[in-house]
Amino acid sequence: MNRKQRRASAKQSGKTPISPQQTSAAAFFEKALRLSRAGQLAEAQISCRQALSVDADHADALHLMGLICQAAKQYDLAVEWFAQAIRRNPGVADYFFDLATVLQHQGRLDDAIKSYDRGLVLKPDFAEGWYRLGELLTQQQRRDEARLSFDKALGVNPRYFEAASSSALLHFDAGDYESAIERFDQSFQIKPNPDALYLKGICQIHLKRFDEALVIIGRTLAQLPDHPEVINNYGVVLHKLGRNEEAIVHFDRALGLKPDFLEALNHRGSALAELHRFDEALASFDRAVALKSDFAGAHWNAALLRLLLGDFANGWAGREWGRRSRAIGFVERSFAQPLWLGEAPLAGKTILLHSDEGLGDTIQFARYAPLLAARGARVVLEVDAALHPLLSGMDGVALCVPRGGNEVYDFDVHCPLSSVPLACSTRLEDIPASPYLPLPPQALVDAWQARLGPHDGLRVGLVWSGNPGHGNDRNRSISLRALAPLLDCDATFVSLQKEPRPDDKAYLQERSEIVDLTARLANFVETAALISCLDLVITVDTSVAHLAGALFRPTWVLLPRTPDYRWLLDRTDSPWYPTVRLFRQDATRDYARVVESVRAELLALIAATRASQ
Repeated sequence: MNRKQRRASAKQSGKTPISPQQTSAAAFFEKALRLSRAGQLAEAQISCRQALSVDADHADALHLMGLICQAAKQYDLAVEWFAQAIRRNPGVADYFFDLATVLQHQGRLDDAIKSYDRGLVLKPDFAEGWYRLGELLTQQQRRDEARLSFDKALGVNPRYFEAASSSALLHFDAGDYESAIERFDQSFQIKPNPDALYLKGICQIHLKRFDEALVIIGRTLAQLPDHPEVINNYGVVLHKLGRNEEAIVHFDRALGLKPDFLEALNHRGSALAELHRFDEALASFDRAVALKSDFAGAHWNAALLRLLLGDFANGWAGREWGRRSRAIGFVERSFAQPLWLGEAPLAGKTILLHSDEGLGDTIQFARYAPLLAARGARVVLEVDAALHPLLSGMDGVALCVPRGGNEVYDFDVHCPLSSVPLACSTRLEDIPASPYLPLPPQALVDAWQARLGPHDGLRVGLVWSGNPGHGNDRNRSISLRALAPLLDCDATFVSLQKEPRPDDKAYLQERSEIVDLTARLANFVETAALISCLDLVITVDTSVAHLAGALFRPTWVLLPRTPDYRWLLDRTDSPWYPTVRLFRQDATRDYARVVESVRAELLALIAATRASQ
């Protein structure tokens, strides 16, 4: 290999060819490096320039010049020097990492991210590089990529506390609470700290694991006994567990430390409402609103309580505040056409009514479509796809479409379904309660009659649980075993329960006296046809309660001590559904007593039915 070839090979490898000149360049560089480490940057810069005067391609000297300029906050010059070093030797990861740092100082985050990416290709086991990249991606709201980057850092160094903490927070913010718990545990093992413990407890609240949350947040509270946020959330868990007297003690403690603590006031109101201390609950909500007039959560909770108490005039209006809170979960739509809330005549206009809550809510409020049609409106109804077959044939509905299908543009005004009671100024005494659901096709009814066999006794449909994700599922759902006292009554019991939980599914298989044909319930029309073949439906507060009630079938609904607002208080009937009868928990909050009452009434009904035959 001749001298020219050796020089070319040296450039490619990043090494200085061996020659007297280059030995001198290396010596100048080593001197510059020692000076820079000693903080003598001006002298180091002189030595670097001497090295480069001997060998202009000395990549390490070019890189050191960039570092010197970076230390002097001469970022533009630093970028130039780093870029030259990379051109001379693109195989050194640290050059890209240092360039990324300077680009970040300049606010050039996209370029900095690209530089980190290139460096990490060369040096994938550099945990700090992955962490820095994650920080930049977080700043750019590229959270999914940031989580991956922090997790890469942890893969390289499982003891990297900052990476574990950052990853945990991003998983938490994304609602991936299981992964967040893993990362909080990891950060806590590296460096025990109450913040990780506390946030793990908040994850458990979101996952509705309230017993675990109570233990974890309790441990945090032992370390931070005067922290208002921790005290408040300990109270939240107690409230979720139904320990409302204790919860109020903690909310009051938090408010003693922080009198303007809005969330504590709001949660305190909810706990007081559960104890039926309604005046105090409203006062707590109203105090929160007085402190922050646009506090949507307190407006919403106060509105639901007022509706529960029968104050529809204030309740419907206050309920609209739920649209300002993502936590409430309305399905919000945005249209160019104006919102209609009853202020303008509808005659000659097309109105789009669009479902914005759960399936039961949609069934309940669909009753308003014929009323608006009677005012001269052409009514277009947009509903969840699961309800589209059921509601398509409603009187007064010109067009029914499934949400997520073809968009509807040809209308004049729109209104969310759950806002129609407000738009129609509905009061307790004028709730529209006439039949409005179309009857299921007779052919389907006949098919279900055939499947059920001879109708030689009372047929009773059963539903014992709702959606596990519902915010009040702990209070409204029960186990199938809880209904066991009913099963020795002389009746044919038919399951209407879709997707039973594992324990209930096992028990259902044990109880052969329950007819389970739910595999054939493909949609709500099939369910309506089956209900039409039954003499009675016994259900907890789920969409089936609304379906059976809207079909004007005899329906008994089992309710918790403080039910959803639509069932009101202290009455056994429902103004929304004339054929519905309500069975409520008493102050003991014991569903066993409710089932005892249902059993007694069921035995009486069976006896009366026999006597009339």
